[in-house]
Amino acid sequence: MKNRLKTTRIQNVFRILLACFILYAGISHLTFNRIEFQAQVPDWVPLGKDLVVILSGIIEITLGIAMLFWSKERVKVGWALALFFVLIFPGNISQYLNNKDAFGAALNSDNARLIRLFFQPILIVWALWSTGAWKAWRERKSEQ
Repeated sequence: MKNRLKTTRIQNVFRILLACFILYAGISHLTFNRIEFQAQVPDWVPLGKDLVVILSGIIEITLGIAMLFWSKERVKVGWALALFFVLIFPGNISQYLNNKDAFGAALNSDNARLIRLFFQPILIVWALWSTGAWKAWRERKSEQ
């Protein structure tokens, strides 16, 4: 089990970078980008857009802190963050399909919103790799 939790120095650097990124995103959900993030909440979500933004911000802050400080459960946190990235992906797709601008010039064109979609799988892989979750899954699978 301990081998599964071991990560390389470069993985740790990338884990810390991702944790800082997700903490920043979470804080921005609750403060200065709150309205902008509402553009990503699909109309079919049965909750208020502001509530979804607040809840996702809280989840991001929690996951960011866990990525930094909950080393005993790093693999589980990696899976949780990857799952979170999967769950919010429909919002990014909806934003693209419905031509909703956000974040000023960052997402104000169909091309920019389309390019952004390709970064979601990168974030998923980043979460799994940097926490050792991917390696732990492969090792567990080979033991069976």
